Formats: sequence, C-alpha cells, structure tokens
Amino acid sequence: MNQEFKFNTPNWAKADNGLIPAIIQDANTKSVLMLGYMNEEALTKTQQTKKVTFYSRSKKRLWTKGEESGHFLNLVDIKNDCDQDSLLISVHPKGPTCHTGTDTCWGEENNDSFGFLSRLEEVIEQRRTAADGNVSYVASLFEKGINKIAQKVGEEAVETVIEAKDDNDDLFLNESADLLFHYLILLQAKGFRLKNIEAVLKSREK
Repeated sequence: MNQEFKFNTPNWAKADNGLIPAIIQDANTKSVLMLGYMNEEALTKTQQTKKVTFYSRSKKRLWTKGEESGHFLNLVDIKNDCDQDSLLISVHPKGPTCHTGTDTCWGEENNDSFGFLSRLEEVIEQRRTAADGNVSYVASLFEKGINKIAQKVGEEAVETVIEAKDDNDDLFLNESADLLFHYLILLQAKGFRLKNIEAVLKSREK
C-alpha cells in the first residue's frame, strides 16, 4: 500500500463479508458527505489513485465515486477507528456527492462553517435586513453607515490593546469579543464574510 497515508490497517477479520464502512468527510468544511463500503482491494485502489473507490454491494464490483458523473472524491487523508473496523476518509469533493445532485447524501449543503461565528454572522444579517434600528443595536449601526461602524471597530481595537497591556484576562477577553463582533459587522457592511478573509489567508499559505 502507498505509505504516504499512514494509519492502522483495518482488521479485515472483523469485516462483514469482507466489507468495512467508510465515512466520507469534507477535509475543509468537516461535513459528512456520505457512507460507503470498502473491501481491501477498494482501499488499496483508493490509496493508489487518490480517488475514493468503494465496493458496490449492488453492482458487485469496485466503484470509483465519480466514474460516470465526474464528481470525484479526491483523497486527502485516511483514519481508522479505535476498533480498526471502520474508516474516516477526508476528501476534497469535486461537485455534489449524492447521486440526487445534493452536496451530501442527507440533502444538506456543504458550506464552510466557523461554528458559532457563522451563526453570529447570520444573526447580524437578520438584524441588518429585518430589525428596527430603534430596538436593535446592530440595525442602528447599519443605519448610521460605514463611517460609524468603522469608528466602532477602531474604538474596540484601542480598548483591546489597552487591556492587552494589563493583567486582567477577563477584561481582555471581553474587549476582544467586542472587537470581533464589530469587525463582523464591518465585514458585512463592506459586503464580505469570514469566508472571504479565510480565502485571503489561504492564498498566503506556503
């Protein structure tokens, strides 16, 4: 097997009819895309071609995802679980994964997520488009315009720097949170999201 992918070899003695489940996960978004089954030959071919190959229980043969549609699952990494009887395979998907045309086999969109920060971005968007500036602080900032929003980011940045020079961690973290919150507002005021900043940072990666 290709030694580029280092992981514990599956315990094929535990395999059901020579097959073990392979969970497919997007290497970037961490979304679970699909579940398939592999035998030893499918795993070997996956490592050799760098395109995920399964054993099709219906076709009774090896099946490379995308061989007909072109929607390949390009291999990034392979992990075996603690019992050595299932695989977690990280991929870069080319196109939708499900045969129905959806990103995942659960009908979900495979979007980049920053966890709670992504939820916060959605709340800011909702406040911007639907809230009353008289009752919503976020909406009021958008109503006041880009200059006011930028000013608030500057004020929070100064306060964060001041607290960074002291020893009160609680105040520093709170000011940091205020800075990040207002920066997310500024991003949206300029028509951007965190994913745009991530793309710039990734472009600088060496």
